[in-house]
Amino acid sequence: MDKDIDKILTAKSEQVKKLQEIVKKAIEEETLITNNLLNPPKEILTRGQTISDKVAKFGGSWAFIISFFIVLVVWVLFNTLTPARDNFDPYPFILMNLILSCIAALQAPVIMMSQNRQEEKDRKRAENDYLINLKAELEIKALNQKIELLIQEQVQTLFESQEVQLEILKKLEQKL
Repeated sequence: MDKDIDKILTAKSEQVKKLQEIVKKAIEEETLITNNLLNPPKEILTRGQTISDKVAKFGGSWAFIISFFIVLVVWVLFNTLTPARDNFDPYPFILMNLILSCIAALQAPVIMMSQNRQEEKDRKRAENDYLINLKAELEIKALNQKIELLIQEQVQTLFESQEVQLEILKKLEQKL
């Protein structure tokens, strides 16, 4: 009778050990995933890429808009309020228009280069997210299978323990 009780307790402790191993493995794998996501590899940039990022960052800021507006206002005021002989760009402001066109012609492709690199980063991030989601889906399926297996083992153990208990009851009944 003591042997039967020990058998039941041993079966339960084995199930607990299996569950602990599954949880430990899942925690270790999750740590690896979070480490990879929190510490992505450093991107190696060329000089041109670094410049395009800086130009795009400054060109899309309020500092650029305000400073550009101030330069234009100073340019227009200087060329309209000073005597005609000191004007380097009289009223139709042809030189200013030429400079603005050149700035726009140079700034636009540089900003496009930066945006293309950002789009590539976003695409890689989306691929990474997809792979992580796929891995999570596979892990969930694997965990479901493991849980089903553990439930089957537990049901089998319960049936076995019930048989043992019935035998014990029969032995007790015979003794009485």
